[in-house]
Amino acid sequence: MSSHNSVQEQTHTSRRSKITPERAQEFYTAVLDILRESGYESLTMEGVASRTRCGKSTLYRQWGSKTELVVAALHSTRRMPLSHIDTGSLAGDLREAARAIGAGSGRDTRLMHALSHAALQSPELLCALREALILPEIAAIDAMVRQAMERGEIPMDNPAAEFVSAQLLGVMRARPLLEAKIADEAYLTRFVESAILPALGLGPADTGS
Repeated sequence: MSSHNSVQEQTHTSRRSKITPERAQEFYTAVLDILRESGYESLTMEGVASRTRCGKSTLYRQWGSKTELVVAALHSTRRMPLSHIDTGSLAGDLREAARAIGAGSGRDTRLMHALSHAALQSPELLCALREALILPEIAAIDAMVRQAMERGEIPMDNPAAEFVSAQLLGVMRARPLLEAKIADEAYLTRFVESAILPALGLGPADTGS
């Protein structure tokens, strides 16, 4: 029985290996584009197959279901662009973070909205969504704040420090609902300068490089 299962697993792995990383990325891009355009309910394996000019059976053989394919696509987007920001000051870092987040806010916000309802019903999908779009940015912003404390820019017990990532990322998700507008670079930069920096005790003079 164990030997039979092993043979099945090897055969399954062999089938999956026929898709190159480059081809898989084409599928992931198509999935994410369709999600942004039409939402999760409108996404079908047939639609992805048609857009990528492949057989539907190829997708099912590789991923098994729509949910598994979406989860894989989300994992493929994981990135930490904010982790490379280091201007030498917290104010400078947060301004750069606002610009970086704002630059992709249109695409990311549409994706979040497209998946939010389905993610609440699927722990696996919710976990992938958080890992792909939310947790990396929280970790990077928290690191900026922690480094600022270590440099002595803000006190270790600054009460506003723990809320910086929630403010910056939260307002990006909230503005489309509150004002029907995307939280773009200009808006997020103003938010940092008008709300976050004053709460941290930092002012216009704390510009960084």
